[in-house]
Amino acid sequence: MSRLQRLFIGVVVAVLLVSGNSTGVADDAPAEPSGDPSVLPADSRLEMLWNAGEFTEGVAVAPDGSIVFSDIPAVNPGKVYRFDPEQGTVDVLCPDSGKSNGLMYTRDGRLIAACGANDGLRALCEIMPDGEVVELVSEFGGHRFNAPNDLEIHPDGWVYFSDPFYVGDEERELDHMSVFRVDLDTGEVTRATTTVSKPNGLILSPDGRTLYVAETNNGVANLADPNAKPEGVVMRLLAFDVADDGTLSEQRMLVDFGEETGIDGMTMDVEGHIYAAVRSESRFGIAVFSNEGEELAFIPTRDLPTNCCFGIGDEATTLYVTAGGGLYRIRMGIAGFHPSGS
Repeated sequence: MSRLQRLFIGVVVAVLLVSGNSTGVADDAPAEPSGDPSVLPADSRLEMLWNAGEFTEGVAVAPDGSIVFSDIPAVNPGKVYRFDPEQGTVDVLCPDSGKSNGLMYTRDGRLIAACGANDGLRALCEIMPDGEVVELVSEFGGHRFNAPNDLEIHPDGWVYFSDPFYVGDEERELDHMSVFRVDLDTGEVTRATTTVSKPNGLILSPDGRTLYVAETNNGVANLADPNAKPEGVVMRLLAFDVADDGTLSEQRMLVDFGEETGIDGMTMDVEGHIYAAVRSESRFGIAVFSNEGEELAFIPTRDLPTNCCFGIGDEATTLYVTAGGGLYRIRMGIAGFHPSGS
């Protein structure tokens, strides 16, 4: 796809998106949330906080309780925004994020970003307090990553991140799409598993012994190609045991979405429930699963969801959601879990 074509797509998307930054219940609200009231209070409703983006993703909570999230436009530089829950305001934390997607803070307050393709950095990066983006690792075996997508930071400090390829003109250097593990102290990169064909969202259990991985294989190498024919679609939620040295084993399937689109990003509560941004065309929103894959609650969204995370402190039971070009929140019945200690 040429830059001119991407520009046209970006203009069309921008026209279709509803702009604004007012707080309130989402316009054209979808069906009401439903499910186990201990997980999802019966009177909870999804609230729109901001809707002036193009493709929001990677929502994460900062040590001070503010909420950061990526916006990934088709053509213009990506940005990282920051929402202040007390003031209800949104400002720009990073004006050129290298097309950051997944975001997460380490225990010592470093903001780590998975920066993707489509004119992005294709690297695991750190976003500094002044907005500067610093590449941490960009290669495996001498080959550039495909498009780092989402990440999870283990309590022991390892960073797991997914490296699929969905969109962009860049030439792929790797012949696989994998989950990688990075030691931030040494920069060592390890391929954590070879059994996931196209990984996306990642989340750790509260005890750090299980890594959940969304296998979101749409069957095409590049979604920008309108003539691409899907082959080998695989849409599953998987679980892996995490060994003391960080290696993964004992793959288990918890949910099979068939040929409908499965999960993008995920988060976790303190009781081990999985909150997943499900993008199935027939029923999209945030699904809450048990650690065995049983659906406990469902929160429909107006636009296709991409990710979610819990706040901290007084906002520990507030679930923040990125969907379409916006940021939303909803009150849940259980506090969120933050493996990196945010």
